[in-house]
Amino acid sequence: MEKLNDSSPIFSFEFFPPKDSDGFTNLFETIGRLKPSDPAYVSVTYGAGGSTRAKTVDLVGKIKNDIGIESMAHLTCVGHDQQEIRSVLENLKAQNIENVLALRGDPPQGEETFVKTAGGFEYANELVSFIKKNFSFCIGAACYPEGHVECPDLDKDVENLQRKVDSGVDFLITQLFFDNRYYFDFLDIVQKKNINVPMIPGIMPILNLKQIKRFTKMCGAHLSDSLMAKFEGVQDDNEKVRQIGIEHAIAQCKELLENKVPGIHFYTLNRSKATLAILEELKEFA
Repeated sequence: MEKLNDSSPIFSFEFFPPKDSDGFTNLFETIGRLKPSDPAYVSVTYGAGGSTRAKTVDLVGKIKNDIGIESMAHLTCVGHDQQEIRSVLENLKAQNIENVLALRGDPPQGEETFVKTAGGFEYANELVSFIKKNFSFCIGAACYPEGHVECPDLDKDVENLQRKVDSGVDFLITQLFFDNRYYFDFLDIVQKKNINVPMIPGIMPILNLKQIKRFTKMCGAHLSDSLMAKFEGVQDDNEKVRQIGIEHAIAQCKELLENKVPGIHFYTLNRSKATLAILEELKEFA
């Protein structure tokens, strides 16, 4: 990810493989609207249990080779042995993909705990080591400013991150957060542990309160009382919720960029309008 070494911050977008042809049509329209903003890269998620494996590989290939945007494939340990993971990586390599986000992955739907697949990997650092040993991908990984939802001890979570970075991670993308204090405090903690790879903040604007509450419950991100107070009395007004959410995301991004973060990674949910509205207010940092 050579662009991370530039002096200017980078902007990137995350998409997920749609379920049907209409979804793909809408996604490519979204990508078309976002392309003029010149993203450093876009990433494509990997469904639970590898359920979207083929779609992910095909989609990142199309985005890079047909649309002309650098792309990064998510890859998880869930449901795959080493040979299957090697096959995915070989397919990505054949499509000229150079960047991979290596993740342990969430348990498959209906299961509460992650169970290692026979012949597979139990932790993300094992996946990172495997990729580093056998391929030449630039490797990204996830980090959790508020701690991983399965690891209530933040010090232990940082130890896990250290192990992951030492295995060969080139850069990190954070879980979404809504209070920059978590990012800055976490950055201070990891730098004191000599974890110095670029750490890109992950931002998701609040556009739907029910949806965002569901997401935060799953990932452990915190919605402060002061933030939620902004939505009092307008919960049922979708446009006002959207406006407040975008304004909050803009304020977040500006503070982060003023403090020289390496870039911003937007969790787009395959939509473009909110992301474009935020980027419009960040032109001074480009």
